[in-house]
Amino acid sequence: MRAAVLTAKQSIETVEREEPELGPTGVRVRIRAGGICGSDLHYFHHYRMGDFPVREPFVLGHEAAGEVVEIGGEVSRVKVGDKVTVNPSHPCGACEYCLAGRALLCGDMIFLGSSRRFPHVQGMFAETYRTDEAQCFVVPEGLSLNAAAFAEPLSVALHATSHAGPLLGAKVLISGSGPIGSLILLTAKLAGAASVTMTDVLDAPLKIAESIGADRVVNVASGDDALADPSRPRGSFDVAFDASGHPAAVLSAIRHLRPGGVFTQVGTFADPMVPMPTDKIMVKELTLKSSFRFDKEFAWAVRYLSEGRIDISALHSHTFSMDEANEAFRTASDRGRSMKVHLAF
Repeated sequence: MRAAVLTAKQSIETVEREEPELGPTGVRVRIRAGGICGSDLHYFHHYRMGDFPVREPFVLGHEAAGEVVEIGGEVSRVKVGDKVTVNPSHPCGACEYCLAGRALLCGDMIFLGSSRRFPHVQGMFAETYRTDEAQCFVVPEGLSLNAAAFAEPLSVALHATSHAGPLLGAKVLISGSGPIGSLILLTAKLAGAASVTMTDVLDAPLKIAESIGADRVVNVASGDDALADPSRPRGSFDVAFDASGHPAAVLSAIRHLRPGGVFTQVGTFADPMVPMPTDKIMVKELTLKSSFRFDKEFAWAVRYLSEGRIDISALHSHTFSMDEANEAFRTASDRGRSMKVHLAF
């Protein structure tokens, strides 16, 4: 099989690789759609993700869907021909966090397309991928595989909104109108938010956010004064999410949250040492939360996509072939002209 292998900074090569043995509970999926994530872009441009450099060529990709082409002898829940999306998260199931129902905090987590381990965990940007039956979620025939590949990023958004607490009737602020911010908008609306304001420093993603239901969009490239409500000088938003990974967005959220408000960090920072105005946090008694990946939300995401309760069609902007992977990554890096970019295999 052919795979898109990251071999150096800004260099992905199509390489022939052996298909791994199937095994009794194995499922081989013919990958048809794979979404490029922000972490994939970090690897592509910087050859590292946070504290974890790339130490060997490896395959990226943890947002994928395809068709089952082969199953092991003990597989009973999926069959050849099924359309599936693949959960890239593999917690150990035995540590204290897994046993306590918080598997996303697993200390021995295996996550596809990641350099956190060595040898690195290979991702799904390949013609076929061997996974386990437990990782496969069957989707209905009427759901496109491009839509099914949104299950993973939608899971991230669902975890963020559920982790933030009740949103029914809330006035919500979301910083960053890229794919994750836009999916948080959709899930916040699903959770009953009374209004959602989206911010960004570019007009193009804000136009998409407005088209999918944002009550207000604000370009904050020149400052965030437009977010202020003169009648509520201490802040007017009940809940804020940062999906931008930019320190200025954190400061803006703290400034515009009402006393007693909730802030949830979702985006990843280039520099993790972000200064915080702790006095403002204290006197307003803000609650600061963080949201990392997902757990049970993957099944929710598949169900919501399958039932049409979440419509992601406006977020899928481009599809490239595997042989055009470098151009696909460059396009995904240009937020002024792309939203979610997919590879087809």
